[in-house]
Amino acid sequence: MHAVILAGGKGVRLRPYTTALPKPLVPIGDQHAILEIVLRQLSTAGFTSCTIAIGHLGEIIRAYVGDGSQWGLAVDYAAEESPLGTMGPLLNLRDRLPETFLVMNGDVLTDLDYADVLRRHRASGAPLTIATYARKVLIDFGVLTTDSSKVVAFTEKPSMDYRVSMGVYGLSRTTLDGYTPGLPLGFDELVLDLLKTDNQPHAYDFDGYWLDIGRPDDYDRANAEFTTRKSLLLKGA
Repeated sequence: MHAVILAGGKGVRLRPYTTALPKPLVPIGDQHAILEIVLRQLSTAGFTSCTIAIGHLGEIIRAYVGDGSQWGLAVDYAAEESPLGTMGPLLNLRDRLPETFLVMNGDVLTDLDYADVLRRHRASGAPLTIATYARKVLIDFGVLTTDSSKVVAFTEKPSMDYRVSMGVYGLSRTTLDGYTPGLPLGFDELVLDLLKTDNQPHAYDFDGYWLDIGRPDDYDRANAEFTTRKSLLLKGA
């Protein structure tokens, strides 16, 4: 099994942590970088190879990870000369990729079964499988519904429930057909294009542990919880 880790972003939301370090290398706990945790998890799940798409401070990532052998992985790299979006780096890699593979952001902290995502993707026959997570958004205001300048309904500080993308996907190489290598391609654009052609992605619903470390609040939470979550995130460590 093969995975592509997207690690080329500038990590603007995590400044000043990311001024000197690429976001996937910011520390979690006292000993581990996020990217190290991800690579350990992929190896434990049975993945044998991985491509890391690098950009901002990418040489630091390359120096830290090397060839991946310390985690039992064969790691290679794809460098972005300019930002290509979430899916754009895959277009330049297309000929190097297997027919189905895992794609994930390099700042995800979760106990998701990556191998099962890829297995379910293969079984579904879908062009894209999106790992999803339930989020509740609290609105801190009274919400008004108006019609012709009249208030017709009012809800005090409602909450809204969504399923959001976890930043982990199963993808088929043929899904990238028709897109031009070297041009930006976002996850949002790819999903909208699939929906326009009635070629719906498959959802992999997950209710375990997940944090998007790109969010400062979640990064602080991850560090606070890591000691108690370590055995869950790094099985056998």
